Amino acid sequence: MLLTITSHQPPATDLGYLLHKNPDRLHSFDLSFGQAHVFYPEAKNDCCTAALLLEIDPVGLVRKKRGPASEGGLLDQYVNDRPYVASSFLSVAIARIFASALGGRAKERKELAEQPMPLTAKISAIPCRAGESFIRRLFEPLGYQVAVRGHILDEKFPEWGESSYYTVELSGKIRLQQLLTHLYVLIPVLDAEKHYWIGDAEVEKLLHRGEGWLAAHPEKETIVKRYLRHRHHLAREALARLAEEDNPDPDANQEQNAAAELEIESPLKLWQQRMAAVVEALRSVGARRVLDLGCGEGKLLREILEDKSFTEVVGMDVSHRSLEIAAERLHLEGRQRDRLPAKQRERVQLIHGSLMYKDKRLSGFDAACVVEVIEHLDPPRLAAFERVLFEHARPKHVIVTTPNADYNVRFPTLLHGQFRHKDHRFEWTRAEFRLWAESIEKRFHYKPVFAGIGPADPEVGAPTQMGVLSL
Repeated sequence: MLLTITSHQPPATDLGYLLHKNPDRLHSFDLSFGQAHVFYPEAKNDCCTAALLLEIDPVGLVRKKRGPASEGGLLDQYVNDRPYVASSFLSVAIARIFASALGGRAKERKELAEQPMPLTAKISAIPCRAGESFIRRLFEPLGYQVAVRGHILDEKFPEWGESSYYTVELSGKIRLQQLLTHLYVLIPVLDAEKHYWIGDAEVEKLLHRGEGWLAAHPEKETIVKRYLRHRHHLAREALARLAEEDNPDPDANQEQNAAAELEIESPLKLWQQRMAAVVEALRSVGARRVLDLGCGEGKLLREILEDKSFTEVVGMDVSHRSLEIAAERLHLEGRQRDRLPAKQRERVQLIHGSLMYKDKRLSGFDAACVVEVIEHLDPPRLAAFERVLFEHARPKHVIVTTPNADYNVRFPTLLHGQFRHKDHRFEWTRAEFRLWAESIEKRFHYKPVFAGIGPADPEVGAPTQMGVLSL
């Protein structure tokens, strides 16, 4: 398999400094799956090309033992395409042979490593059953100009049609470290195979190499799943952590966005109606021990505590600042702390935590409230939250409220297609909410009952929709 990288910026031979490989020499390396050679077919002032050639030993691969300690792994057949196509072997070679460049290090020319330059990478043959469009969806969002050339199965038998192998050329003005990083991650994604054991370490490796670009990539879910060879538990963990990277500060712009949403809904006094409806739903199911997940600043908690029939109330949020405000509002902290009777204080607890991870503190409750929360979660985080709540915590009842997207046309200040809150990742129609609840029933056996909150419009329904899901 062959990878070439060409620099077009004079003096182009600076590429040798970045790769730590002298253009005047042939460099050979022994790897557990064969040999790698680095050479320069062209090294001129205006154009310099470095070539990485891998010679895979397929027989040696089969003789090696399977396991995470064996880099080459065990292939099931002696005859295969591994010696000829770009695959995870090439990613390993990039990491081993171009380690300094992949890490962005250049001792003699540090400023050169940080400088974008016109580079072209060409992969002579790469397998991709998903086709040319998938190759473009992976690389074009990263700013590359992508040229793809397909290959027929056999020139002597054109009736056999096209193969799943392509020659791919990527061009762009980019730092060499970025180019190598993109190749390192995405080549195995195109191939959708790996020659070595996939474990927890691969998640860390993916997140490390994907830092700064993967979280914002439109195909991040596909990249993660294929990179981890569809190991679902590893993919869920990686996507949840990428989602946190995409929104690293849960307090950023929170107050501003919440105020904008409140202004849109204020004529209907929706927040007050939601709280009243949720408290009434808790009473109707006979809940005594209650969770408020994504409790925010504690408005709902305060309403629940007004009713002494609720013997234990726990609020959880990822935002430290929101929990501080909630503690003051409930008189758990601050100057008015002494005003809260001891028995009242024993009934309520605030805990910091993420909705994305299993938490033993969430088990054993009669009901969980999820009020205006799910619409803030993108699909990977919502999927993780579903398992945390419905599979692991498993309260007897779950009360969910979320905006009714059908009703948005009735808000005069809301533009067509705009969400009520800037942090909303979606807003569901009534039909979409029902489909989601039915999927929860099918997977986790929670039976849903639906209700509207706020004035019901005969055409578009109520502004807020509520589901009470019960075991």
